[in-house]
Amino acid sequence: MNLSSQYTPQEIESKWYEHWLEHNYFHSEPDEREAFSIVIPPPNVTGVLHMGHMLNNTIQDILIRKARLDGKNACWVPGTDHASIATEAKVVKMLREQGIKKSDLTREEFLGRAYEWKDKYGGIILKQLRKLGASCDWERTAFTMDESRSKAVLKAFVDLYNSDKLYRKKRMVNWDPEAKTVLSNEEVLYAEEQSNLYHVKYMIEGGDGEFITVATTRPETIMGDSAVAVHPDDPRYSHLKGKKVIVPLVNRAVPIIFDDYVTMDFGTGALKVTPAHDVNDHEIGQRHNLEVIDIFNDDGTLSEAAQIHVGVDRFDARRLVKDDLKGVDLLIKIESHMHNVGRSERTSAVVEPKLSLQWYVDMEALAKPALDAVMSDEVEFFPKNQKNLYSHWMTNIRDWCISRQLWWGHQIPAWYYEDKIFVANTAEEALQQAHEQTGNKSLTIRDLRQDEDVLDTWFSSWLWPISVFDGFESREELDYYYPTSVLVTGWDIIFLWVARMVMAGYEWEQKRPFDHVYFTGMVRDNQRRKMSKSLGNSPDALELIDTYGADGVRFGMLSSSPAGGDLLFETKLCEQGRNFCNKMWNALRLVKGWSTHDNAASEVENLAIRWIETKLQAVTAQVEQNYKEYRLSEALTALYSFVWNDFCSWYLEMIKPEKDGQLSQAAVDVTINVYEQICQVLHPFMPFITEEIWHQLRDRQDGEDCVVSTYPKADALSSDDKAFLAHIDSMQDIISQVRALRNKNGIKMKEPLDLTAVTSKGTDALFAVDGLTAAASKMAVLSSFTQGTSETEGLLFIGGADQFILQVDLDIDTEAELAEKEKELVYQQGFVKSIMGKLGNERFVNNAPQQVVANERKKLADGEARITILQEEIGRLKS
Repeated sequence: MNLSSQYTPQEIESKWYEHWLEHNYFHSEPDEREAFSIVIPPPNVTGVLHMGHMLNNTIQDILIRKARLDGKNACWVPGTDHASIATEAKVVKMLREQGIKKSDLTREEFLGRAYEWKDKYGGIILKQLRKLGASCDWERTAFTMDESRSKAVLKAFVDLYNSDKLYRKKRMVNWDPEAKTVLSNEEVLYAEEQSNLYHVKYMIEGGDGEFITVATTRPETIMGDSAVAVHPDDPRYSHLKGKKVIVPLVNRAVPIIFDDYVTMDFGTGALKVTPAHDVNDHEIGQRHNLEVIDIFNDDGTLSEAAQIHVGVDRFDARRLVKDDLKGVDLLIKIESHMHNVGRSERTSAVVEPKLSLQWYVDMEALAKPALDAVMSDEVEFFPKNQKNLYSHWMTNIRDWCISRQLWWGHQIPAWYYEDKIFVANTAEEALQQAHEQTGNKSLTIRDLRQDEDVLDTWFSSWLWPISVFDGFESREELDYYYPTSVLVTGWDIIFLWVARMVMAGYEWEQKRPFDHVYFTGMVRDNQRRKMSKSLGNSPDALELIDTYGADGVRFGMLSSSPAGGDLLFETKLCEQGRNFCNKMWNALRLVKGWSTHDNAASEVENLAIRWIETKLQAVTAQVEQNYKEYRLSEALTALYSFVWNDFCSWYLEMIKPEKDGQLSQAAVDVTINVYEQICQVLHPFMPFITEEIWHQLRDRQDGEDCVVSTYPKADALSSDDKAFLAHIDSMQDIISQVRALRNKNGIKMKEPLDLTAVTSKGTDALFAVDGLTAAASKMAVLSSFTQGTSETEGLLFIGGADQFILQVDLDIDTEAELAEKEKELVYQQGFVKSIMGKLGNERFVNNAPQQVVANERKKLADGEARITILQEEIGRLKS
């Protein structure tokens, strides 16, 4: 079989992905096997693949492919989120470019245009995920506004309303003037911004020129003032009890009130109170029964209630009001001021506090079982420290505002007639309620008015683990796939999504929605900045795949992604992944190019076979443990080291035949078996290269593919196996040191040399391993490798706790050799000191795994032995 000299991912990846789809490997139906299910965090239907998606979906694909190899019924449900605010904004922009205003259309006409946009552009990201290798069950692709998910959303709303966990109330909300909708607290991003503090005179009514100075960052809200507040104990204002001030520019008299909320030592100690436009002011207003004057329209322009600058944008109004205050000599000064500003997560518009009638979920009623589930590890978090964040939010939970003033989304299933509300799944059911509650049988649907608002996007996605399995309509699939096995998501939506899904799970299913939650970190550049288009530090995801191949990119993402930690991404990591693919490809070409004989395996071959099989068993067990702890980066690093160093370098060199020579058939068979197992263990991480090599290694029947093969099982190593691996480690150290001494002293690599191992327990054990001295002699190019005394002349080096002497006739620079040994002695003394410190730590000794402590004790013994040998050698050189 002729193999190309270079691995070409562009051809191979598309070939195998189509092959997997043709064989329907990714589709799942309930059967007798154990289910392993994952639901994708639904990306916005407006979205395209970015680095965060790449990381998140690579991890999900690794887990689902591993489950498939383990013989489980693996089901990864893909889908997209309708993303109310973001999608409506894009559709409005598109219409504007066509010369159409949203207000020119009826709701139905607008939704028609929105669905046209969604059908044209929506779901692009799911197609892009295929290039990454995502093995989703595409037949199950869901959309948060499709028929099944919509029915679930409406039923959930009705259920909560009927169980008194949902209510409608006029409260202060976060208002996005650009999107013209309310936002939840979690959708407001706060940051310090440079602003100004305006010091304004508020004249005392009938005070003969006396005034109070008020400092404000928002002079444009002055027209909505209902009072000026001071602290009851502030002596500066005690004489003003019962007095009023004149609101600047609008000349309205408002009371001076006394309230503990005011801080005496901040600013002037006097606070303008605008109950309609500040949360804290609203609470003060309620305590003092103040007038509420809403001076803003929904788009952030001044309303008729402002009396001046009506229709002007709030920030333009700020400049105009400043000029007005100057004109009437009421502006004392302006000073720079840093303060926290809240902006809309979706539009970046400065959020406006606003009184508004909205729908709310009573979160306290839902929070307790969801909090208990996580704190008791019934829902287990990885990494564990995210439990603290979760607990803080759940114990300080606020009610969830779920109504949005948009058209794109699930219209709230509430109908109004006069002062009555009818909440139902359909208009027909609402009408039936109206007939029953009013006694008026002549009412028709046209007499009822449905709520104009839609539900918060998160109100659909919190039902996702239930709704994707049609859980509100049917039990069969839900009973099989639910709870799902693991959720992979970013910690930044722990409140918005994760906590709410847990609450929904216990509310409707009385059990957790997933067994585990794995929180990925943020993808950042090497300056630790979050990758974003605005910063220009985020590479194009698809270009990376085109350049380095999907396997190379997957390798780059995972190799730099510690469990739960932020990923410091550099494209050179993808280049390393591509080089890894080429390394494996060249190893395949080498193996396929061997010729064989029918004789028994040599002692070197037998040693190599035993070593690589034992080493593979050890690394497979290590990777399995890493899967259990969601340490996927560590698993990939272990596999990379094994394949690159152990298999491709040491093993293939160990068994490589002499020029034009042959290998035993047994050695070749084992090599192919080991390479097959490497493909299986590595497949979840790098599916394309492993599938290709799997098929190149031997002829396969149709359907005999790596993607659905059986993952190799690995038992724990016996003590004999561990000792054997340690002996091979020692052999490799000896070979490396001989090569280093050759290089240092200008000795040709192919010049045969004699090596003496100073007789000891350690070297006795090495020489007792069949084939070890022969393998060492072959790889280090030794004419002899024997035991002897320390009196042998030559270059001494230390391996473990033993001495080895390379017999060469050289003029040795005694002073340079002495300096090197003394330097090595200082290093070893420091090393031993650090190990002693670790072993002297009672917490470490008592809590670390037994094997880890044993390894540290062996390091200490070896280090102490090296110090003794070095001290003796230094003494000899000095004499």
